[in-house]
Amino acid sequence: MGIIGSQIKPFTATAFKAGEDFYDVTDEDVKGKWAVFFFYPADFTFVCPTELEDLGEQYNMLQKMDVEVYGVSTDTHFSHKAWHDTSDKIGKLNFPFLGDQNHVLARNFDVLREGVGLADRATFVVDPDGVIQIMEQTCEGVGRNANELARKIKAAQYVRANPGQVCPAAWEEGSDTLAPSLDLVGKI
Repeated sequence: MGIIGSQIKPFTATAFKAGEDFYDVTDEDVKGKWAVFFFYPADFTFVCPTELEDLGEQYNMLQKMDVEVYGVSTDTHFSHKAWHDTSDKIGKLNFPFLGDQNHVLARNFDVLREGVGLADRATFVVDPDGVIQIMEQTCEGVGRNANELARKIKAAQYVRANPGQVCPAAWEEGSDTLAPSLDLVGKI
């Protein structure tokens, strides 16, 4: 069964965010704005801090686009805080990290490596209605690109705000879009 177009499933997770007390985040908290669930295998690893730092560099822009980012691994919120407090790269990040030690989120998004207890490297973009619009999943050794993620979110937001329009490959904000019609069949 495909996950694109599906509603996120109920969850409650404890979050760590720099400068704040631990707090709970639920599926209901996510609704009403765009959200990114950025799954990574584990704290204190190798590729993960590089891609989380890359995502952190886009965080202010994503916030201006009404997008909240959640870093998610099967570690606890305590581990997230310890990593934040001891890593130069992670210590710069201002978005919340969700503890998923019970694997609820990883199972809900179908990224749990059963028998291993770790989440796959995967990204999900959820719209304000709680519907998954974008998914990216890579093997453990391949990091993601936050610039490309931001481009995809801009395209998804454009399509949502402009029914009947679609964004072609490599679309950038301000570029031409398409209005699918029979007139275009075989001409693109």
